[in-house]
Amino acid sequence: MGNLKKIDADKIEKKKLSAEKLAAKCDPNVFEFSNTSEISPLSGGVIGQERAVKAMDFGLKVKQAGYNLFLTGPAGTGKTTYAETKVKEIAEKEETPGDLCYVYNFEQPDHPLSLELKSGQGPIFKSDMQELIQDLKSEIKSRFDSDDYEERRNQIIRKYDAQMSDLWYSMENMAKERGFSIQKTPTGIFTVPTDEEGKPMPKEEFLKLPEDIQKEINARAQEVQAEVNEILRKLRHVEKMMRTELKKLEQETGLYAAGYLINLMKDKYRDFPKVVNYLDQVLEDVIENLDDFRIEDEGQSGSEPMHRDQQQKFKRYEVNVLVDNGKTKGAPVVIERNPTYYNLMGRVEHKSSFGTMVTDFTLIKPGAVHLANGGYLIIQAADILANPGAWQALKRTLKTQKAWIENLGEQYSAIAFATLKPEPIDVKLKVIMIGNAYLYHLMYAYDEDFKKLFKVRVDFDYEMQRDKTRLEEYAAFVCRYCTENNLRHLEAPAMAKIIEYSSRLASDQEKLSARFHKITELLVEADYWAAQNGNEYITKLDVMKAIEEKIFRSNLVEEKIQEEIAKGSIILNVDGEAVGQVNGLAVLQMGDYAFGKPNRITARVHLGQRGIINIERETEMSGPIHSKGILILSGFLAGRYAKDKPLSLTASITFEQLYDGVEGDSASSAELYALLSELSGVPINQGIAVTGSVNQFGEIQPIGGVNEKIEGFYLTCKLKGLTGRQGVIIPKRNVKNLMLKDEVIDAVEKGKFHIWAIDTIDEGIEILTGVEAGERGPDGSYPEGTINWLVDKKLQQMAEDLRRFGEGEDEEEGEKEAAAAKESSIEMKL
Repeated sequence: MGNLKKIDADKIEKKKLSAEKLAAKCDPNVFEFSNTSEISPLSGGVIGQERAVKAMDFGLKVKQAGYNLFLTGPAGTGKTTYAETKVKEIAEKEETPGDLCYVYNFEQPDHPLSLELKSGQGPIFKSDMQELIQDLKSEIKSRFDSDDYEERRNQIIRKYDAQMSDLWYSMENMAKERGFSIQKTPTGIFTVPTDEEGKPMPKEEFLKLPEDIQKEINARAQEVQAEVNEILRKLRHVEKMMRTELKKLEQETGLYAAGYLINLMKDKYRDFPKVVNYLDQVLEDVIENLDDFRIEDEGQSGSEPMHRDQQQKFKRYEVNVLVDNGKTKGAPVVIERNPTYYNLMGRVEHKSSFGTMVTDFTLIKPGAVHLANGGYLIIQAADILANPGAWQALKRTLKTQKAWIENLGEQYSAIAFATLKPEPIDVKLKVIMIGNAYLYHLMYAYDEDFKKLFKVRVDFDYEMQRDKTRLEEYAAFVCRYCTENNLRHLEAPAMAKIIEYSSRLASDQEKLSARFHKITELLVEADYWAAQNGNEYITKLDVMKAIEEKIFRSNLVEEKIQEEIAKGSIILNVDGEAVGQVNGLAVLQMGDYAFGKPNRITARVHLGQRGIINIERETEMSGPIHSKGILILSGFLAGRYAKDKPLSLTASITFEQLYDGVEGDSASSAELYALLSELSGVPINQGIAVTGSVNQFGEIQPIGGVNEKIEGFYLTCKLKGLTGRQGVIIPKRNVKNLMLKDEVIDAVEKGKFHIWAIDTIDEGIEILTGVEAGERGPDGSYPEGTINWLVDKKLQQMAEDLRRFGEGEDEEEGEKEAAAAKESSIEMKL
């Protein structure tokens, strides 16, 4: 291999990170309290969400149609809590909407009418109607039982009875004078001839008469019958006139009894034209059905079916109070936890009656849309989309600003059933829908109505700046949560540990996590350990214990993997050197717990022109991002080493002992180091693990999960034995993301473990091999003994070997072709 140009140790030392840079510790002295009970609880809804707060305020105050809100952001950022708090705060200052009622439609019984009254007047109107019907029963019965009514009725009857008696008398006299008598039968009135004594002539006697006399009697009978029919017509007319006058008397009496009472009701609700119109219809119906009010209420004395029938007759005068806002302060705020179609839009219920299902307008029930009318409706996007018909119904309501109550089955039934179709209700509603960004973008892209109806996006951030103001607000939030949930308050050092934990969640030394559900979980668990330790307040040790126990409950898989590494089942060296081999780092996510897992990455090179072969890709175990990272390596090699010659090699790269696939490009730098080591023949220090992605120019790019990766490799080294030469190379751009455990920081501080931060591939290969990378000189060559010189030399040699191999194949092929031609020529001569 010749003399290698060793790297200056000071140059590598400068890349090491000091213990102070491995985490952003929080000084308890920044808090002006000894425990959080001494400060005021957080008064606002959320902290660190200025963008969301402004958008929320804008969306709630714009009243035009279509300006509904969609809240997006990671789970646990306080979207739902803030939405409920903020909306209730705004709603309390707004006007309370009126009550909604359904009543019987006397003109179209299958289409109940909707009425809107002032808030709190719905139940009053219902009570007034019940009282009105009772008063009508009493007053109408009293009027019809009065002596005055009976006298007037009798006068009418006597007047027409006299007229009918005169007509009967004249009819009988006329018949008698002509020798006939009048006989009444069930089938009508007939004329019968009489004998000399004036008695009806029997049929036998009539048949004994001479034929000419019979004919003469029949002729006179026809004349008499004609006059009888005329008198009967006059009798029927008189009877009709009597019934009409009696009916008129009844209506006048009923109107006198009912009109005054209903006019009092109309005067009370004169500000509601639709109610006044309804009362007019009630009056007309009462006059048309006076007999229902004149019947004595059987009560308990009557039979059950009769009593039920009487109740059913008066049911049409009932009032179904759909929405009662009498106790609502300000605009209503409805939080629908289960937004099914019926819970949103209401329903028409049915009940069993004599073996069949029946319904009426009193069985119309409201949905969240009706309850929130004039106010605000808060729903979860995932829930409403999961319920058939619910999203379409809500869209229709928002587009038309009307709410229909109809059963879902009617829309999909092949048979049309007779049922109620209540009058739609005018809706003025603002919807606040809560979901994640993925759902928002899906709906925005694939539902053309969504962008018209939800014009305000309220986007919650997952992190916030870590400054003094935010620290104070964080402490105030902790104070409020502990107070509301009867938890112990935190000492200042414990609060400082919470801040550090929050930065760890954010993976940023300059940020705090906005996923407050993670913080509240830790507070509850720390309170438990404080109780176990008998502490009055939660201490720093209680918080640390809660974090340790939380990890312990979830890290079984991590421990099993480390056990396999320690036993040698998973082959991984953390000491010594090897060519074409490097320790890469990956992150495994197991539910709510993520941990780092070291992986051996190897590379092999031989003659050929297939380029770099990604074994994971060939076996369909590689994700698209990982495959992209491998292809970038080809671009780097070509750009650096193939400017004056073709890149002629076949190289294979793989994650050893990988059985479940790989995704991401954070191992692309490690793969490149293994390839450079294989090409140069310079061994890599196996005590150093690598993470970081690389671009085609050899620049190291930041990656995710840097803390978990470092801690995962540290744990492996600890299990196999710390030598003081082990560590991890990370991208320099990830230094601000370091929030390592205290154990790792202590090991770095004592020199047992190291962390290097680099910007380029050259810096990394120097740390791994201890050999200078080398920079290309003006003549295009690299300094002898450097990594780049060795790689360039190797690639040049491989290109020449491949060319010679190709020329040898060409000569051999030429000789075979010449021999074949000569043989063919001999055959032709023969």
